[in-house]
Amino acid sequence: MKFNRRASANWKGGGKDGKGTLTTQSKVLDKAKYSANSRFEDEKGTNPEELVGAAHAGCFSMKLAFVINEMGHDPQNIDTDAKVTFEDGEVKAIHLDLKAKVEGMNDDEFQKAAKEAKETCPISMLLKKTAEITMDAKLV
Repeated sequence: MKFNRRASANWKGGGKDGKGTLTTQSKVLDKAKYSANSRFEDEKGTNPEELVGAAHAGCFSMKLAFVINEMGHDPQNIDTDAKVTFEDGEVKAIHLDLKAKVEGMNDDEFQKAAKEAKETCPISMLLKKTAEITMDAKLV
């Protein structure tokens, strides 16, 4: 399977005082605001690191659901938080904090499924080339 997805950015002004917008093909983000202050301070708006975290958490959660299905179980709920660590001008690490409810699955099976999903989701495969990816996985 091959497909393309698009997103675009518009930036006006300098790096510190400029402002921009991000738009995705689906229009889920449609001129979403971002700036140096939303990236490095607490100003309202998005930033590249939280978008990377959202992409990773979403991709991982979906991949985990597929892996659990392949193991003969149906997940009732998967919650994944991704903490992206930005340091010295680069993304150094991403930590996935996973909690899932899967009736009939024991913890050993769950840990195996979570590890497989972490190693094989497309966003993990992209990010592990430059960032350390760690995970805590809890079956609830």
